[in-house]
Amino acid sequence: MKKIGVLTSGGDAPGMNAAIRAVVRYGIYYNMEVYGIKRGYEGLIEGDVERLYRRSVGDILQRGGTILKTARSKEFMTEEGQEKAAKTLRDLKIEDLIVIGGNGSLTGAKMLSDRFGIDVIGIPGTIDNDLSYTDNTIGFDTAINIVLDAITRIRDTSSSHQRTSVIEVMGRHCGDIALYSGIAGGAECVLLPEIDDDIEDVYKKVTAGIESGKLHNIIIKAEGYNIDNEKLFSSLKERTGRNVNYIKLSYLQRGGSPTFRDRMLATQCGMTAIDLIRHDIRNRAIGERDGHIVHYDLTEALEMTKGIDYDLYKGVDVLSM
Repeated sequence: MKKIGVLTSGGDAPGMNAAIRAVVRYGIYYNMEVYGIKRGYEGLIEGDVERLYRRSVGDILQRGGTILKTARSKEFMTEEGQEKAAKTLRDLKIEDLIVIGGNGSLTGAKMLSDRFGIDVIGIPGTIDNDLSYTDNTIGFDTAINIVLDAITRIRDTSSSHQRTSVIEVMGRHCGDIALYSGIAGGAECVLLPEIDDDIEDVYKKVTAGIESGKLHNIIIKAEGYNIDNEKLFSSLKERTGRNVNYIKLSYLQRGGSPTFRDRMLATQCGMTAIDLIRHDIRNRAIGERDGHIVHYDLTEALEMTKGIDYDLYKGVDVLSM
């Protein structure tokens, strides 16, 4: 009987549990033993592994977070740590490892494959949507909906008090959460790490909105946008004469029950991972393109790059006038 392992690594994302559930139940259906590795690569190094059964993943489809827990492992970044992780898999006779996580997690899987010959499959689990080979990552849709709900609530009080609200969302290197929530939430401006905006244009845009009779202004700022927050707030207040509210949504974006889209994407990715293993297809990254589940060579997938959708970015300005 084939033995496979599954772990979640990096930041947790709503939908990870749905992916775990699909891997476990689909794997068992095809006569595989499935082992859950706790706390990501850290748990793999330490041998924190247990066999999973159908009931092990009961009642988790709707839960956020990950039942396997997750962690960021400094030790795994060393060759010695990777060797320990590979030894754990060999000692347990686990033939294939399914990794659910973001760019760093899938890069870790590639290291195990390249250096130690471990067969791996990558599933994209990150709210940042920063994996270029897939249109959407597991957790991104849920995060966007959480931000949209926050924008709606903040707009009500901002309008009542005639304030400018700066909402900071996650995205150190990728501004997709800020861009998509900004255009869907009717923000006046979005500040993205990929674009070096002229902040003077932001001040002018907000001032023009006030002069045209707007009762409030919403600015969505990705955490990776390079500006001193205090300088931004004080300049906005000075230029507009309005108080500025700063709202950092932080880990609120990670929590909560996954949306339909994230549950479906996670489930389909988990099923596809098992199908690939069944057909002896290894070292692949699973994702979504144009509404279809696809998979690429892991190395090729991690080398892909993407840019900002400039039509959407321009749309923020045009639609908010």
